[in-house]
Amino acid sequence: MKMHFCIPVSQQRPDALGGRYTLYSVYLDGFLFCKVRYSQLYRWNEQLRRVFGNCLPPFPPKHYLAMTTSMADERRDQLEQYLQNVTVDPNMLRSDVFVDFLKVAQLDTFSITAKRTSLDIFLPDGRSIQAEILTSDTAERVLEVVSQKIGLCRELLGYFGLFLIRFCKEGKLSVMKKLADFELPYVSLRSSEVENCRVGLRKWYLDPSLDSMLMDCRAAVNLIYMQAIQDIEKEWAKPTQVQRQKLEALQKEDNQTKFLELSQEVWHYGYLQLDPCTCDYPEPGCGASLSVGNNEISCCVTLPDNQTQDIIFQMSRVKCWQVTFLGTLLDMDGPQRTLNQNLELRFQYSAESRWQWFVIYTKQAFLLSSCLKKMISEKMIKLAAENPEMQIEVPEQGKSKKYHIEQSWSKHYSSFLSRKSKIKIAEADCVSETIKEEGL
Repeated sequence: MKMHFCIPVSQQRPDALGGRYTLYSVYLDGFLFCKVRYSQLYRWNEQLRRVFGNCLPPFPPKHYLAMTTSMADERRDQLEQYLQNVTVDPNMLRSDVFVDFLKVAQLDTFSITAKRTSLDIFLPDGRSIQAEILTSDTAERVLEVVSQKIGLCRELLGYFGLFLIRFCKEGKLSVMKKLADFELPYVSLRSSEVENCRVGLRKWYLDPSLDSMLMDCRAAVNLIYMQAIQDIEKEWAKPTQVQRQKLEALQKEDNQTKFLELSQEVWHYGYLQLDPCTCDYPEPGCGASLSVGNNEISCCVTLPDNQTQDIIFQMSRVKCWQVTFLGTLLDMDGPQRTLNQNLELRFQYSAESRWQWFVIYTKQAFLLSSCLKKMISEKMIKLAAENPEMQIEVPEQGKSKKYHIEQSWSKHYSSFLSRKSKIKIAEADCVSETIKEEGL
């Protein structure tokens, strides 16, 4: 699947010879990832082409004369599309030429040198593990280091991920984003500028039944057990009073297996909960609490009369979705403070025998989009396992698994629309990210 890369802004900078060049601010999942010049991306594309040949997406051509404003905007859009499309191939994502370039770009952008350091990785029970790493280590490498310290089976690493997590007042926490495999956790944490933000280890699947795949590994069971307890304490998972009493008794006995079996019956177990946000349904401006998991978006809406209404959106009835920047430009000189991040995610949904658009306004729109992609991917894998005659290709956690498919699957896609300010969706400068069944 395509990554949430975007280039919402660019800057003109003077060079050493008295001329000027354009510096592009590249964002990943709504966070500034790096700043690069066209010439750097051009050389990177040439290196990739020597390895992967003509399977690369088109790269915007050089201009030997001064560019007009419209030409500069067109190049920025083309570079953005290139970054999105080049991440479709999982083999390219794992290649040294891909990862090494982004490593250097991320380090250079935030003036961080490659050196040995330690990084605290927080577990769901509040404890932390001190990982001895390099500042240039990717999230994939850091996860391997942590797994070795806790005894997590290597073949189960794909079920877990590293996340940027903000610890809020009154014990609440907010998952900001999942770190991409090629991302540098040390740099991303240092550059996030989010107060009380830490790197945390959590399971990364949204189908609760996948717990069964981990039960033979003691370390994996410990992790999902700790997360289950945390989710119940934070009221992300909502047991009935009877269930709560049984779970508390099992927790006192430290019967992890029975605890996790009973947790499967708990409402919203295994879901990821977002921060309070607003939506446009059933009326504009309604407050909403969103939980995502088990092939659905569960939304508790607060109506204008303070009554609440629970609404379930099934993923099988979601046709497409898109994320849009609604923010305004801020300080252009700092490494991170380039956008006031107001985001929306809108999705097209089949309701009452017709397609309707529903809008959610949340700063976690990119995380929500990643969750929707994850649920589709998990559903496709399950369909393939249940139907051996099917053939689909499912890139998951940097690995490509092939299955056989002969029946059709409805198209799902996501889009990212970059905006310098609040403007209409229909304008032509949007960047569309289309994920078809071939890319799931």
